[in-house]
Amino acid sequence: MISKGTLILGTLIGAGLGVLLAPDKGKITRDKLKKEGGNIKDKITEDFTEVTEDLSKAAASGKDKFKEDLKGFAKKASYKTEDAITFLEKQLAILKEKNRNLQHN
Repeated sequence: MISKGTLILGTLIGAGLGVLLAPDKGKITRDKLKKEGGNIKDKITEDFTEVTEDLSKAAASGKDKFKEDLKGFAKKASYKTEDAITFLEKQLAILKEKNRNLQHN
């Protein structure tokens, strides 16, 4: 079974290659890559920050409460991971469509 981390890494690499292989000028390609990378970084950073804050709150609430909150944290982290994967898949689909259009022109 493929881990989610592997899937995210593969998606990032695929998206980067899609942008790099697009037949645009170097400056345009670099700008696109920078923008897409920034979007991905922002989304992942936002999700990580939210999950980290939740974990900090759970740790401060005491050991018994922490155990209970840890289950909720794991579930939320799983959903955030799924959100990040979905975001990356959408970005990859956009890049694939742009590439497909360029191949037909």
